[in-house]
Amino acid sequence: MKFKEWITQHNIVLASKSPRRAELLRLMDIPFRILTCDTDESYDEALKAKEIPIYIAQQKALAVRSHYRIENEIIIGADSIVFLNDDIMGKPTNAKEAYRMLAKLSGKKHTVTTGVCILFNQRVIKFASSSEVLMRPLDHDEVNYYIDTYQPYDKAGGYAIQEWIGMNKISHIEGSYTNIMGLPTDLVYEALKGLMSDA
Repeated sequence: MKFKEWITQHNIVLASKSPRRAELLRLMDIPFRILTCDTDESYDEALKAKEIPIYIAQQKALAVRSHYRIENEIIIGADSIVFLNDDIMGKPTNAKEAYRMLAKLSGKKHTVTTGVCILFNQRVIKFASSSEVLMRPLDHDEVNYYIDTYQPYDKAGGYAIQEWIGMNKISHIEGSYTNIMGLPTDLVYEALKGLMSDA
């Protein structure tokens, strides 16, 4: 059976409110629906950096499976975190916090790590992808313009690569661009093909 035929026969659930992740799945030609529920995104501080977004992604996927009592459907959970040395940046809750994050990232290289958890019946597939991003210096007016215009409160690190900052202030990336957007599409595709092979 070809992948497109197989994936069309299975119900895919995206356990994320992110419009960017939904856009990426659509560009992958993967049919899906979105189901979400409130999830505790706290984590054990003993977790290593790369383990944090994987853990949160799994909590999102498990919460959706439990809340909606899903069986025989593929659930995809994902979470992105920005790391600047030892500083962990999730989503800012207000303009002040977004400003603080962007001021720290200004002129520096940082890491964007997206964790993914795919659930299918008893199968649990977990992985993460990391990309390095170099941001040009931002001045005070540029930071305030971006925050006022784009309201980046649902974005790890307080910015999105496909918006104004990505177009004007990102000079270099290493790794997956879609990972920086919020979903490492190449790894998701390979994981889904692996599920098909095991079916």
